[in-house]
Amino acid sequence: MNKSIQILKTEAKILQANEFYADKVRDMLSKSNTYCVNLISSPGSGKTTLLVNTLHQISDAIACAVIEGDQQTSNDARRISKTGVPVIQVNTLQSCHLNADQILTCLNELPLHDIDLLIIENVGNLVCPASVDLGENEKIVLLSITEGEDKPEKYPLAFSEANAMLLTKIDLLPHLKFDIAQCEKSARSVNGNIEIIQTSSFESNGLDKWIQWLKNRIRAK
Repeated sequence: MNKSIQILKTEAKILQANEFYADKVRDMLSKSNTYCVNLISSPGSGKTTLLVNTLHQISDAIACAVIEGDQQTSNDARRISKTGVPVIQVNTLQSCHLNADQILTCLNELPLHDIDLLIIENVGNLVCPASVDLGENEKIVLLSITEGEDKPEKYPLAFSEANAMLLTKIDLLPHLKFDIAQCEKSARSVNGNIEIIQTSSFESNGLDKWIQWLKNRIRAK
């Protein structure tokens, strides 16, 4: 048998199984009226720092929980737990992304009916997580200005699947040769409807706009 056909069939079965679990996740989130976002980015884009700062600002008013995905360690989960928000660590080991069955397992361990906002921090990777449905309401992609303006065109699926792009570390702009206008043009070339929010976790630039965006989505849900 043609090996390429075997590989395609195997991949199709894996994706089909994932969709089964993703639908179950969607159903649970819908029944509990929990809004869920899936954060995707390259390693080192500032996902966890932005997430911790976000939780510090909103967790008193909005009941939150976090599912933290990493290949190894629980370092980020420990950082998040200091905010007082429930967090479940998932170590994917050799896998480069979270799967819907892992999310479903986590949901069964959370008081879902008491949670308004569930944030999934996916494994640092702009490729694999973009193609895997976790049953979330929306994907959010982060792009650090240290990564280059053309990343949306190099990794188009992550940006085309996302409802918003958080442009992170803009406090470093005076020290880098980074063209924000070109970056936004690159993002909109693959997704004309993407919302772009500039943020800095250290100077709090843009965090208010990001948090208001989240609040609006939760209300709409």
